[in-house]
Amino acid sequence: MKNLGLLIGLFFLTMACSSTKFIDSWRNKEVQEFKPTKLLIIGMTDNLTARNYFEEELSEAFIKRGINAQQSINVFNGTFTNGKKSELEIDEMIANLSKEGFDAVIITAIKGVEEKENVLDNYRYVNYRWAKLGRYYYKFQDIYYTPNYYETYKVYHIETSVYNINSDEDKSLVWVGALDIVNPQKIASAIKGYNKKIIRQFEKENLIPTP
Repeated sequence: MKNLGLLIGLFFLTMACSSTKFIDSWRNKEVQEFKPTKLLIIGMTDNLTARNYFEEELSEAFIKRGINAQQSINVFNGTFTNGKKSELEIDEMIANLSKEGFDAVIITAIKGVEEKENVLDNYRYVNYRWAKLGRYYYKFQDIYYTPNYYETYKVYHIETSVYNINSDEDKSLVWVGALDIVNPQKIASAIKGYNKKIIRQFEKENLIPTP
């Protein structure tokens, strides 16, 4: 039973940590309606596999909602996001996108990575009714002899921004949101969870219609 309890505790710990959490968002109040006719999705990473998977899945979610969305990996060359660009190069990129009919851009980037520690579930429970020191010490002495008492994991701080680049209007930030990916185990599942969360937030804030 003790081993079963440990396995269950570790299972739920892993499930709880492998998640995407919405942190905060800001929306431009001057933008009453956001109805892009041609949307470009950019994943800022030099990992082409992750970039392609992210952009493809997110674009499909927009297409299901009647929005023409395209992947930047099919518009730019594969190395465009690898190196730093000057302001002039970026302005030229935006101008070219406008000429090609794009009126909005969604760009996602990792803002930082934080390493944290967690206490394993099987040591979290404390019965405050234990009045005797001996019983308490006996119960928790393994903490001092267990090298895996603490579990380290990473938190990726991600930011997604939505820009209006319509040449007939002022180019402006429409929306920006901050989300955390906690302890990602696999690229595919982490991206899927992130995209699902960001789409739900777009729907909640009436940026896009529900399918």
